[in-house]
Amino acid sequence: MLALAFAPMGEGDLDWVGAREAELHAHPWSRGNFADSLASGYDAWILSCDGVPSGYAVVMNVLDEAHLLDIGIVGELQGRGLGKRFLDWLAEGAKTRGARDFYLEVRPSNAAALRLYARSGFVEIGRRRGYYPAAGGREDAIVMRRAL
Repeated sequence: MLALAFAPMGEGDLDWVGAREAELHAHPWSRGNFADSLASGYDAWILSCDGVPSGYAVVMNVLDEAHLLDIGIVGELQGRGLGKRFLDWLAEGAKTRGARDFYLEVRPSNAAALRLYARSGFVEIGRRRGYYPAAGGREDAIVMRRAL
């Protein structure tokens, strides 16, 4: 089993995170989006496996809610359970900080993410019409919640 470590994302991580984000998403966050998240005080994390940066996540905490804004696992490590372990760790951290619920939005076309979120205890609670940019228009977002 891979040895996992979690560290706060810092300014020095932004180039790496931005590059991974561009590899993983058709409509990626910019480096500036991640810098803004750090400046806003959001929880931003780097996941390392056996000492190698392997994933990242950004969580916004508001009162008794946590919102997963972005998460990514490097392509060659996907499918090994790291996303679920990362989500579970993020959920436990949110709960420790007083969150009662953990929310996220996901594209209906992202079948792998939908499976991951379902395995991690998230359930669909609604839809946001035309939320995401998509080739030729907009794509809905499925809103999901996990009770903590």
